[in-house]
Amino acid sequence: MEGIAGETAIEEGEPRRTDPLSFIVKAAVLLPQLALPTGFAYFSVTRDMEAGGIGRLSLILLLIAALIALNLGIAWLQWRRFTYRVGEADIRVESGLLSRSARSVPYERIQDVSLEQKFVARLLGLVEVRFETGAGGKDELALAYLSQEQGEALREVVRERRDEADGVATDAADTAEEATINTQEQARPLFAMGPGRLFTFGLFEFSLALVAVLAAAAQQLDFLLPFDLWDPDFWMQTFAGPGERIAGAGPVMQFVGVMLIAGTLVIAGMVTGLVRTFLRDWDFRLDRTAKGFRRRRGLFTRTDVVMPAHRVQALRFTTGIMRRRFGWQGLKFISLAQDSGAGNHVVAPFARDAELLPIAHAAGFTPPPGDTAWKRASRAYRIITAIAEAGALIALGVAIEIALFVFEIDLFDGQEWAALIPVAIGVAAGIWQWFLWRYERHALGTTQIYVRTGWLAPALDIGRRVKLQSVEIAQGPFARRFGFATLHLGLAGGKLAVPGIPVDRAREWRAAILDSIATSDFSELV
Repeated sequence: MEGIAGETAIEEGEPRRTDPLSFIVKAAVLLPQLALPTGFAYFSVTRDMEAGGIGRLSLILLLIAALIALNLGIAWLQWRRFTYRVGEADIRVESGLLSRSARSVPYERIQDVSLEQKFVARLLGLVEVRFETGAGGKDELALAYLSQEQGEALREVVRERRDEADGVATDAADTAEEATINTQEQARPLFAMGPGRLFTFGLFEFSLALVAVLAAAAQQLDFLLPFDLWDPDFWMQTFAGPGERIAGAGPVMQFVGVMLIAGTLVIAGMVTGLVRTFLRDWDFRLDRTAKGFRRRRGLFTRTDVVMPAHRVQALRFTTGIMRRRFGWQGLKFISLAQDSGAGNHVVAPFARDAELLPIAHAAGFTPPPGDTAWKRASRAYRIITAIAEAGALIALGVAIEIALFVFEIDLFDGQEWAALIPVAIGVAAGIWQWFLWRYERHALGTTQIYVRTGWLAPALDIGRRVKLQSVEIAQGPFARRFGFATLHLGLAGGKLAVPGIPVDRAREWRAAILDSIATSDFSELV
């Protein structure tokens, strides 16, 4: 095999180590994890010491130096004992300090090879190479870290070996897919997001995760505070004066106070959404290359994933309650490879319809035409589901009312009507099923199947009939009694199902899909 990125040629199967700077990256990653133990150790040691600033400063500097030296030593030993071999039929990794372990993955099991750059590794020009096999969403092997050139070259070598292991079927599929791509399509990106688009996207990614994180941090670090954070008497005394002034200011000032609190939460949620979006999707680019769809994104952690076109199993168009009103959608590929533990790759998280169509066409999919014969789920399915959801909540509300009456419990401070809240929610659940029956649809085309779900935030799944792995009709007791079923469509990279479909239609669709699979060229299947 040729050397990687300008290195000298190596013999087949020769053991190699990762980049020498890898142990520095691993040591730097471990340091934040030791911050909390270091704080405990510092407070424990200095508890009985005099308040001499120099002595305490010297002690904490000594602790930090010892931790850095310990991390560097352990990381260096791990790096020395970690080797990998690129063999003729598989890639093998050996690791371990005291006890050695070896893992091997044949090339034909590797679904994809992705590159990831975390912040510290990116500063040093290193990448983590991940070999994905689709085994429960876990990476069988990961090499941390190689240089950028080494990582890209190794990815190409492994992909070539995988294609050779797959044989003629994959080659034929690749040839058929790539023959439709012209030079202009390979040279320009299919989709990209600049700072302006990211800012707009972040406004729709409203999240109160920051509030939850601050609350969790306060709970874990409350011993550092000069007061008891969870003492209600402390807060009552603190806000006694302002609370009395607000209560005496009248309803207008009370309303203003509530609005200020709500505005603070809204600002926190918007800032959190913006930060998460910029960190995750900075410099988002999707290109159509000779190897497939290449997606790069991330500010501190940069990921570089290539999705072969013939491995895309289905498409999923998504939107949100608010972004739908402004004409924004997202597009995911349901693929054999894994992306963040899920069988789908986000290829356009925030785009217009006109931007999504070229991506779908490049993957070999087409949106449903205007004359699509959409079908609804069985009325019996929706009625039974509504009865089950509403009935359980209504029964809960009635049980609460009976318990309060029998045991003479004044749980709601004289407002027993509050026990009717589950009843109201149950009625709302029944109405919700009626809306789903009106808006959820499914259809079977000549080459594709379409499943539309949701009402306020609808999603559309498009699967190619020839790429489905199996078709299963599932029926429970009520489904058998009232003549409906759930049609499960097997996808190697995800799930696709049509719930509540009339059983006659389910059998008709199963026969049509199986005919498509049986009469298709197996080079189209992955």
